[in-house]
Amino acid sequence: MKKQIFNPNPEFAKDARVGSMDAYWELQNRAIEDYEGFWKDFADEKIDWLAPYDKVLDESNAPFYEWFTNGKLNVSNQCIDRHLADKADKTAILFEGDRGDVEKITYAQLSQRVNKMANLLKNKFGVKKGDRVVLYMPMIPESAYAMLACTRIGAIHSIVFGGFSAEALKDRIEDAEAKIVITADGAYRKGKPYMLKGVVDNALSQGGACVDSVLVVKRNNEATEWVEGRDHSYNDLIDAESDVCPFELMDSEDPLFLLYTSGSTGKPKGVQHNTAGYILWAQMTMEWVFDVQGDDLFWCTADIGWITGHTYIVYGPLAAGTTTLMFEGVPTYPNAGRAWKMVQDHKVTQFYTAPTAIRVLYKMGENEPKKYDLSSLKVLGTVGEPIDPPAWKWYYETVGNSNCSIVDTWWQTETGGHIISPLPGATPIKAGCATFALPGIMTEIIDPDGTPKEIGETGLLCITKPWPSMIRNVWGDEARYKKAYFGDAVKDGKPVYFSGDGAVLDEDGYITITGRMDDVINVSGHRMGTAEIEAAVNKDDSVAEVAVVGRPHEIKGESIFIYIVLKDGHINDDIKSHINALLSSEIGNIAKADDIIEVPGLPKTRSGKIMRRILRTIAKGEAITQDTSTLEDPSVVGQIEACVKG
Repeated sequence: MKKQIFNPNPEFAKDARVGSMDAYWELQNRAIEDYEGFWKDFADEKIDWLAPYDKVLDESNAPFYEWFTNGKLNVSNQCIDRHLADKADKTAILFEGDRGDVEKITYAQLSQRVNKMANLLKNKFGVKKGDRVVLYMPMIPESAYAMLACTRIGAIHSIVFGGFSAEALKDRIEDAEAKIVITADGAYRKGKPYMLKGVVDNALSQGGACVDSVLVVKRNNEATEWVEGRDHSYNDLIDAESDVCPFELMDSEDPLFLLYTSGSTGKPKGVQHNTAGYILWAQMTMEWVFDVQGDDLFWCTADIGWITGHTYIVYGPLAAGTTTLMFEGVPTYPNAGRAWKMVQDHKVTQFYTAPTAIRVLYKMGENEPKKYDLSSLKVLGTVGEPIDPPAWKWYYETVGNSNCSIVDTWWQTETGGHIISPLPGATPIKAGCATFALPGIMTEIIDPDGTPKEIGETGLLCITKPWPSMIRNVWGDEARYKKAYFGDAVKDGKPVYFSGDGAVLDEDGYITITGRMDDVINVSGHRMGTAEIEAAVNKDDSVAEVAVVGRPHEIKGESIFIYIVLKDGHINDDIKSHINALLSSEIGNIAKADDIIEVPGLPKTRSGKIMRRILRTIAKGEAITQDTSTLEDPSVVGQIEACVKG
């Protein structure tokens, strides 16, 4: 049965940047016919070049592609300085704290504060072009100042999500060889203070000898330990700095930031994004996918610790010259109406959140949106995982009053920005469907050997041509970059990018994302490698073997399901709580498992490989259709099923 199609609001489409499918196909056909010319036109239009580039795309060292070679620019100029002539008094960042405190920061004020922080990093701490700066920060304006200050002086920032553990923070600090860590004493969540500085102290007590200094922003004013000579107060130092700081001339391919993402091999990967291509696509997708214009107020509910926060809280909105809402709290505190009250109070025009949040808001307050004036909303977005049709329907009908397009965006940390998404003024949409690749993006659904899949068949989603915002490297590990993202298949003699996600094409050419096809679990939009989780569980002395799989969850999308085999003679009634405590300590609270099941053994092939497909099937409560005759001990499958059923 064909899905119902929802057409764009004609009133919205009239003034949209891309207002019809004819306009979409005109753009995409331009890219197909003259790929480099397509990107050249937009680079020339959107980027404030400080020196011209020599070549649009250099594929000579594929898959280490280079875009706009030898061009010169600066991202803080792109996001701030060039707007000052006509937008100095416009609100750049509208901040709302967990407790309801509100601050409006204009582009002129943002310029001054970023320059001061850039001078502080440069003058006090000797941070220079190419140095790595780790941020372990809450959702406060100083986080954006720090990011943009790094871009101004050419430092490479690496943000670590504030929910990660000391161990995870230490690993990322050491891999990046960071010179300085910027953190806060803490922040607020659900009306209560929580601490960050102590986690940094713990991380640096375990390692991180590369770090010379820790810069601490006061937010919740809770008492913290202080290491003399290493720790410095941002609040005490910042006023002495000048609000004038010339920006560094950056090459198009200079690294902009590192963001660590979990992989199926355990050790997190330092995804490297470079300057020109990333900021170009961040701006273009803000303009196309969200159609930000004029006095729009854009709210992305993500955290800056994830790529969504990088691209769609800070860099994309500011490059587009719009107002971005930064929110410290959670959308359900103090009640399920918090998000809708904020939309009403601030007149939010574009709202971008995760399916997990949508399901929670629906479950906690199905009728809450009707209590508020949400008429300012024009575009609703989803990110992080596929959205199920019931959640989509509530989002569309109740939140958007059946007037707002839902842009169901598919992309990854590695892609830098959106890859597949409806365009709100152009694309007829289907519930839970990502629709079409954006103009300039060439996608295919294929087998691992490169053979295209037929309509209705699930395959591996890949991108067959390089694009400007794509990952440039895994920090310090070129071999891993090639192995993780580029298989054996080629297109026009060049490697293709393998996303690791599955997808299916329908009879209308629409793409639906089916989820991960490797050993990565997506919990509430947060990707975690099963190997990373298993390594943490194995630190429990009573565990002999462990296997981790994902299980569908109505709120989180996926939950973590752990099978453990205990060592002989070990009986531990507290094993589940101990394992979750380990996961919280080693990775963070987001890695806690919903299910931890003790089993007598794991299904293995005769070569010792664990058959996780079988374990996923059991975790889902589905009938086993896989061939178990090749297992070393086929009887273990029935024993595992009995353990899960209890």
